[in-house]
Amino acid sequence: MLELANIFAVGLYAYAVMSNHVHVVLRVDPVTAQQWTDQEVAARWVRLFPVTADGVVDADGCQRKVEALLGNTERLSVCRQRLGSLSWFMRALNEPIARRANPEDACTGRFWEGRYKCQALLDDAAVLACMSYVDLNPIRAGVAEDITSSVHTGAARRVDAVRSQPSQASAELTALRTSIPAHPLSLTTDVYLDLIDWTARLLRPDKRGAIAPGTPPILATLGLAERQWQYQVLGIESRYFRAIGCADALIEKAKAMGQCWLKGLGGGAMASAASSLILGGSALIIWACRARIRCRQLAHARADAP
Repeated sequence: MLELANIFAVGLYAYAVMSNHVHVVLRVDPVTAQQWTDQEVAARWVRLFPVTADGVVDADGCQRKVEALLGNTERLSVCRQRLGSLSWFMRALNEPIARRANPEDACTGRFWEGRYKCQALLDDAAVLACMSYVDLNPIRAGVAEDITSSVHTGAARRVDAVRSQPSQASAELTALRTSIPAHPLSLTTDVYLDLIDWTARLLRPDKRGAIAPGTPPILATLGLAERQWQYQVLGIESRYFRAIGCADALIEKAKAMGQCWLKGLGGGAMASAASSLILGGSALIIWACRARIRCRQLAHARADAP
């Protein structure tokens, strides 16, 4: 997953690999892919689909594949478009897992339950709520006590980064991995980690440790009260469908899609005072995606994603 974020024109903001599903929060920027040189596009595509011999990457074969792509402008244009595509990112994430899982389980057929599901995140509150929802998945599921004991999550990776380099705590919250220009969110890493730790204690009353008095200051910045924040985080999958955001943002999104209404307008009204849109146009949409396996259990080690 992290390697894919270095290849595609995306920024990976949060992820969680669970026993039977995967969550990712991505910023997709196809405009950046259009600005890459032909050489860079070809090199990235071959990194994604290298030439192999007996299961080992063939360096000479990869070089020949790069040269072949550079000599085929039509094919190169298709590769460029795909490197800026959310659908192709999810395909590159899910397909290798399925191909590896079937032989391990000695069976054939569909591994994933269906096509991935995604929601557009339209404002600061939606992005932070969804990142928190994703990073807190192991805690809500009862497989981890806190963010430090979570495995295969973006939050755990951020905690490790702060432990190894304390100055990272005061750095702006940005993508864990990215191949696009930096688009930091309006808070620092330590503020975000404090926010999700505080949120975990709200969502899991049995969690050890007391809830700190008062709400985190970032919620006031976003114009959200404690009840609104909890409603937003818990409603990511159930109260919204195609997009998540405040009422005004959802209304604008519906108009852009040629619709009169989007599911979640009632929930969006709860966050109607949230901060202004952070998206700079359709090229910079942040997406929350999830993919669930069909029946069988996906071992954390099998994914090898984080």
